[in-house]
Parts: sequence; C-alpha cells; structure tokens
Amino acid sequence: MSILSVENLNVYYGVIHAIKDISFTVEKGEIVTLIGANGAGKTTILQTITGLVPMKSGIVRFEDNIINKSIGHKLVSMGIAHVPEGRRVFANLNVLQNLMLGAYTRNSKSEIEETLKTVFKKFPRLEERKMQIAGTLSGGEQQMLAMGRALMSHPKLLLMDEPSMGLSPIYVNKIFEIIEEVHKEGISILLVEQNAKKALNIANRAYVLETGRIVKTGSSSELSNDPIIKASYLGE
Repeated sequence: MSILSVENLNVYYGVIHAIKDISFTVEKGEIVTLIGANGAGKTTILQTITGLVPMKSGIVRFEDNIINKSIGHKLVSMGIAHVPEGRRVFANLNVLQNLMLGAYTRNSKSEIEETLKTVFKKFPRLEERKMQIAGTLSGGEQQMLAMGRALMSHPKLLLMDEPSMGLSPIYVNKIFEIIEEVHKEGISILLVEQNAKKALNIANRAYVLETGRIVKTGSSSELSNDPIIKASYLGE
C-alpha cells in the first residue's frame, strides 16, 4: 500500500519547467531515495509535496488523501514531517525549545514527554545540550536537532533533504544509522541525498532524476550494480 503517491507532477519556476511529469510512490514501511546531480529537481520535489513550492499540475496523495493544497501544519497533523536541506533550526532558541516546536500540533503532554525521551535516547548529545542555543551547535549536532524536531511530531512519513550535506564522515555515519533505526520503527522515508552510495545502501528502491525527469528506477541493489549508475553517481 502506498503511503505517498505522486502522479504526473509538473512544476515551473517562471518559464523554466523544473519538474516534468514525474510519477513515483513510497510504499508503507519503505525507504525510497531520489538520486541525481545538483539541479536535477530533487529538493523541488520535496518542497512541492509539502506545499513550499506550488505545482502547475499533478496529484499528490498521502494515504487516501489528496494533499495538493494542504498547508504545512495540516500536513504535520496528518503525519508528514520534513527535514529540510540546510537543517533550518531556530538558531536563537535553545535545543529543547526547537524540539518542542516539532510537537506543536500534538495535544497530549504525556505523549509529547514520551517522544522527547525517545528522541534524547536516539540523540544523547541533544539531551546533554538541551539548554544550549541551537545556532552554536556544530553542523552535525544541528542535523541531529533537525531530525529530532521532525520526530517530535510522531510522523508516519519522513521527508529528508540532503541530511549528510557538509558533515564529517563520523557524523555522516551516525545520521545514516539513525535513519535506519527510525525506519525499523515503522516510519516510511523519502530520502534525497547527494551521497548516492550511502543512500542506496539503506534504501529499498530508488528513482534517478536528470533535469527534472525520472530516467531510471529499480531496487537499490539493481541500481547499485548498474554500470551507468556506478559511473555517474557512485564514482566506480
């Protein structure tokens, strides 16, 4: 069963046709990754799903609901969380305040407290620094905070945009470990990631984008062994 379905999506920036009649699905319980060069349209797709970029045409379904015109807080309430490119933490607020903002659509104080404990278990560094101003954290710590904030909404579907960008190898490995852990807990994930090798290692399926079009799709193992994908995206 598809938790997310994108059908014939078209997006324009002015006269530029950025996303060209794209269709794809994320099945419940899957990690699906979008890979492609910079400018292929990966981030635009995530931003269109969450309403940050308007679509020209197409249908986006979450579970059984068409969400084309749904506003951000409504999507969060439905179970969609977006970890944006560049982390976008609230730099002047402390770690705990950032995390609690992730739970603003939830009403049960006890459930929020339980989720906070779970987030701190996943990210002990955040608990250690919960009163520290977010803007003073390292890049890796800010990425953990962005992920933790998204998890505070108790999502069914997590959209992740370039989570390893600009991070040291240690933090990259840690972030991907957490993504796998979150997936094992039943959260479906749509992952945009420049590090195609890492993404394919953890994903069930992948779609390859070039200049706003899907040019190839398959299981991660199939694409990992594809000579063209190896040469173009895996450095092999």
